Amino acid sequence: MLKISIPDYGDLQIEHLALDYNGTLAVDGLLIDGVAERLNRLAGQMLVHIITADTFGRAKAGLADVDCTLTILPPDNQPQAKRRYVQLLGATGVAAVGNGRNDALMLQAAKVGIAVIEGEGAAPAAVQAADVLAPNIMAALDLLLNPLRLKATLRA
Repeated sequence: MLKISIPDYGDLQIEHLALDYNGTLAVDGLLIDGVAERLNRLAGQMLVHIITADTFGRAKAGLADVDCTLTILPPDNQPQAKRRYVQLLGATGVAAVGNGRNDALMLQAAKVGIAVIEGEGAAPAAVQAADVLAPNIMAALDLLLNPLRLKATLRA
């Protein structure tokens, strides 16, 4: 569990990390270099959940060496399904990372929502719903691996 106290933001006790796959961890369905290693490091501190529509059909293969739970969603009502997933985990103990319009409700529901910009860009709805905007997935994951960075960003 990641524990950190952030002035004028609150005490974080993050037990779960919920992430989108395409556009967040992967570009064109291919996992971005360095992501698997970071996710496995984070899996030593929290449970890692990948929630995706798997547009390119490559998520299972891309995550074969990652210690995570993969959930592939049906095409309908994805924003609501992602939010519901976070709520079932216990949203106050969840950090979420995404880039798409269908990630906005998940980012909003989580205690800490991080929007990222990769090759697909980031939907304005995701950026507005997030607590933090990261320039890429590596920077987003590094916020959790080095929580003082997160503290510096979120403190008042």
